[in-house]
Amino acid sequence: MPNLKTGLSLLCYLLLSSALSAQQTPWKEVAPGVWKTVVGSPESYDLLKASGAVPDTAALGRMQRVAFPLSQNEISTTTANNKTSLRFPLTREEQLFGFGLNFQTIYQRGKILQLHVDHYGGRDNGRTHAPVPFYVSSKGYGVFINSARYINVYAGSGVRKDSKNPPLEKDRNKDKSWSSRPYSDAVEIQVPANGVEVYLFAGPTALDAVRRYNLFNGGGALPPRWGLGFTQRVKTLYNAQDVKDEADSFLLKGYPLDYIGLEPGWQSKSYPGTFEWDTTRYPEPAKFVKEMLDKNIRLNLWINPYVSKSAPFYKSITPYTGSHTVWVGEVPDFTMPEARKIFFGQLQKDQVDIGVSGYKIDEVDGYDYYLWPDIATFPSGKDGEQMRQTYGLLAQRYSEEMYRARNQRTYGLVRASNAGANSFPYVIYNDYYNHEDFITALINSGYAGVLWTPEVRVSKTGEEWLRRFQTVIFSPMAMINAWSSGTKPWSYPEVAEQVKKMALLRMQMIPYWYSEFAKYHFEGTPPFRAMNLEEGFAQDVKKESGNTSLEENPYAEATTKEIKDQYMAGEYLLVAPLFTGQKTRKVVLPKGNWYDFYTGERVGNGEVITITPGLDKIPVYVKDGGIIPIMPPLLHAPAAGEKVDLEIRHFGEKNGLYKLYDDDGESYNYEKGEYSWREIKVEKDKNGKWKGTISAAVKGKPNTINKITWKFMTEASQPR
Repeated sequence: MPNLKTGLSLLCYLLLSSALSAQQTPWKEVAPGVWKTVVGSPESYDLLKASGAVPDTAALGRMQRVAFPLSQNEISTTTANNKTSLRFPLTREEQLFGFGLNFQTIYQRGKILQLHVDHYGGRDNGRTHAPVPFYVSSKGYGVFINSARYINVYAGSGVRKDSKNPPLEKDRNKDKSWSSRPYSDAVEIQVPANGVEVYLFAGPTALDAVRRYNLFNGGGALPPRWGLGFTQRVKTLYNAQDVKDEADSFLLKGYPLDYIGLEPGWQSKSYPGTFEWDTTRYPEPAKFVKEMLDKNIRLNLWINPYVSKSAPFYKSITPYTGSHTVWVGEVPDFTMPEARKIFFGQLQKDQVDIGVSGYKIDEVDGYDYYLWPDIATFPSGKDGEQMRQTYGLLAQRYSEEMYRARNQRTYGLVRASNAGANSFPYVIYNDYYNHEDFITALINSGYAGVLWTPEVRVSKTGEEWLRRFQTVIFSPMAMINAWSSGTKPWSYPEVAEQVKKMALLRMQMIPYWYSEFAKYHFEGTPPFRAMNLEEGFAQDVKKESGNTSLEENPYAEATTKEIKDQYMAGEYLLVAPLFTGQKTRKVVLPKGNWYDFYTGERVGNGEVITITPGLDKIPVYVKDGGIIPIMPPLLHAPAAGEKVDLEIRHFGEKNGLYKLYDDDGESYNYEKGEYSWREIKVEKDKNGKWKGTISAAVKGKPNTINKITWKFMTEASQPR
């Protein structure tokens, strides 16, 4: 018997060892340059199911065919004890980007993160508004983990004893190069589940990998034209007359305005909400909405989706809500059709059907002390963790469906998102309000497949107000969020004229912004993105000591100097904001000639320049051969069918080529082919003079272009 017992023990040990040992899983190409593997037994609910994302296979098919970008033998997985571990190789020179909407760092190699939906708390630790489990390598590939769980990431921080490329052992007593964080040759990821789907996106460049990821998730959002105009969110307890007066003041003072955001006071009760109009402040909602539309002003309504006992649908929805409340409001289980029909049915009947154009979906992110705990249960069987990771996705998906059913595009705000939200017409915001970090988040949004706005609320000085305002003009949503402060664009008289000029510039650039968002939708290219994704950008990487103490600290981390305060805006523009107190700054230019956006003058080529732009301008530079279409500074975005004149500006000494997008600007008819791309060319004729041409309007397609003029900026900037 002892031998039998020993044999059984050995057998159990071998079986356990087999379960825990690293396995290789087969990869299947599911679209050009996109591979999928299934590890273990994945859960039935994941991020892609929550978002309903459908790959744009046609657009992916137009991308370059490439080989599997990693050595499959170096990718390993294990599944045991309700945990799935994944390991991907890293080379020594490789850098990592992504892992969600980070606010303070671009480079993620060496980080330890838990990807967890939450309000951003001031540290890049994975707890953020959009903890997208997707990362991109500088070597030109991306990895996506399709799980609705809190995911632990060791982004090149753990060193295995069986590593193929282990760090050298060093003697701290004698070797000053000893590091408390030795080199690691792998990204290791742990998912708290018995299996998971994993996707790998090839390049050949990092931007190509990002584009494939976006297209695999349905392509980027294409807002209505009016969504790219200017928006003002008014004070919480404004009434109908206050809102009309505010719109009239914009018109009287000559500031553009396309939509106004109403904060919680539009509801009869909020925190939790009733989702019906407060008739003391808005006695005739339908008449009020129509009056605003007649002024060419749309309305966007604040909600958080937590239901008051005073809500007209409370009794019918309560069987379809979770075990815990938020601010004593019940939490609808949006994975259930019954809950969706009741909740969004109320919004449809009471608001959308009378002309409300969109929503701001607040507080679906965190904090832990007011959101439901992980131990919460929901009637669909989803647990608190799964719902936390996907609630923002669900709110975006099903609110957009109301507008899709009307063939009417929307554009709104949301506090939480995740993978699969790429095509949703929502922009993330928060209450953190650090200007520098807002720009870093804008840069990182391009890696995460989400949109982010560095909104303006209030400022201590006119200088700060103008600097913040300048950056929202070059972002996905040009917004003042005055729910608390009541600020207006002209609230700081010393800079009011500069603010107006910037707001009108936003309107002038709508043809450019609209075309760049169309490229996001149809081609997957983020309209706002990191310099690291720009061809010809080469950063001089330097290590900086993290030790600022007088006492030696051998465990202090050496950090890599990052470029996190300049970014690409569309195909041709490099934006380099200044912050309060700055008079000068350095700008790192990619290879090739770059030109001043305002004057057309050449500023440099592949070098670091120091600039002193003054307070009135945000530094913007245009790539050689860049073409920027400009329209007149209207106070409202062009309506469907409205034609506008275009001034097409060319910069530099290279011939220029640009694809100008056009559709009706408001409906989803572009999904049925009702759109066009018109090719703009600028080249020199036989006499050495610049000449511009644009392809003819496509017969039977929308055409919003009227008279066209040409301006050759660099030629005009040269002395005669």
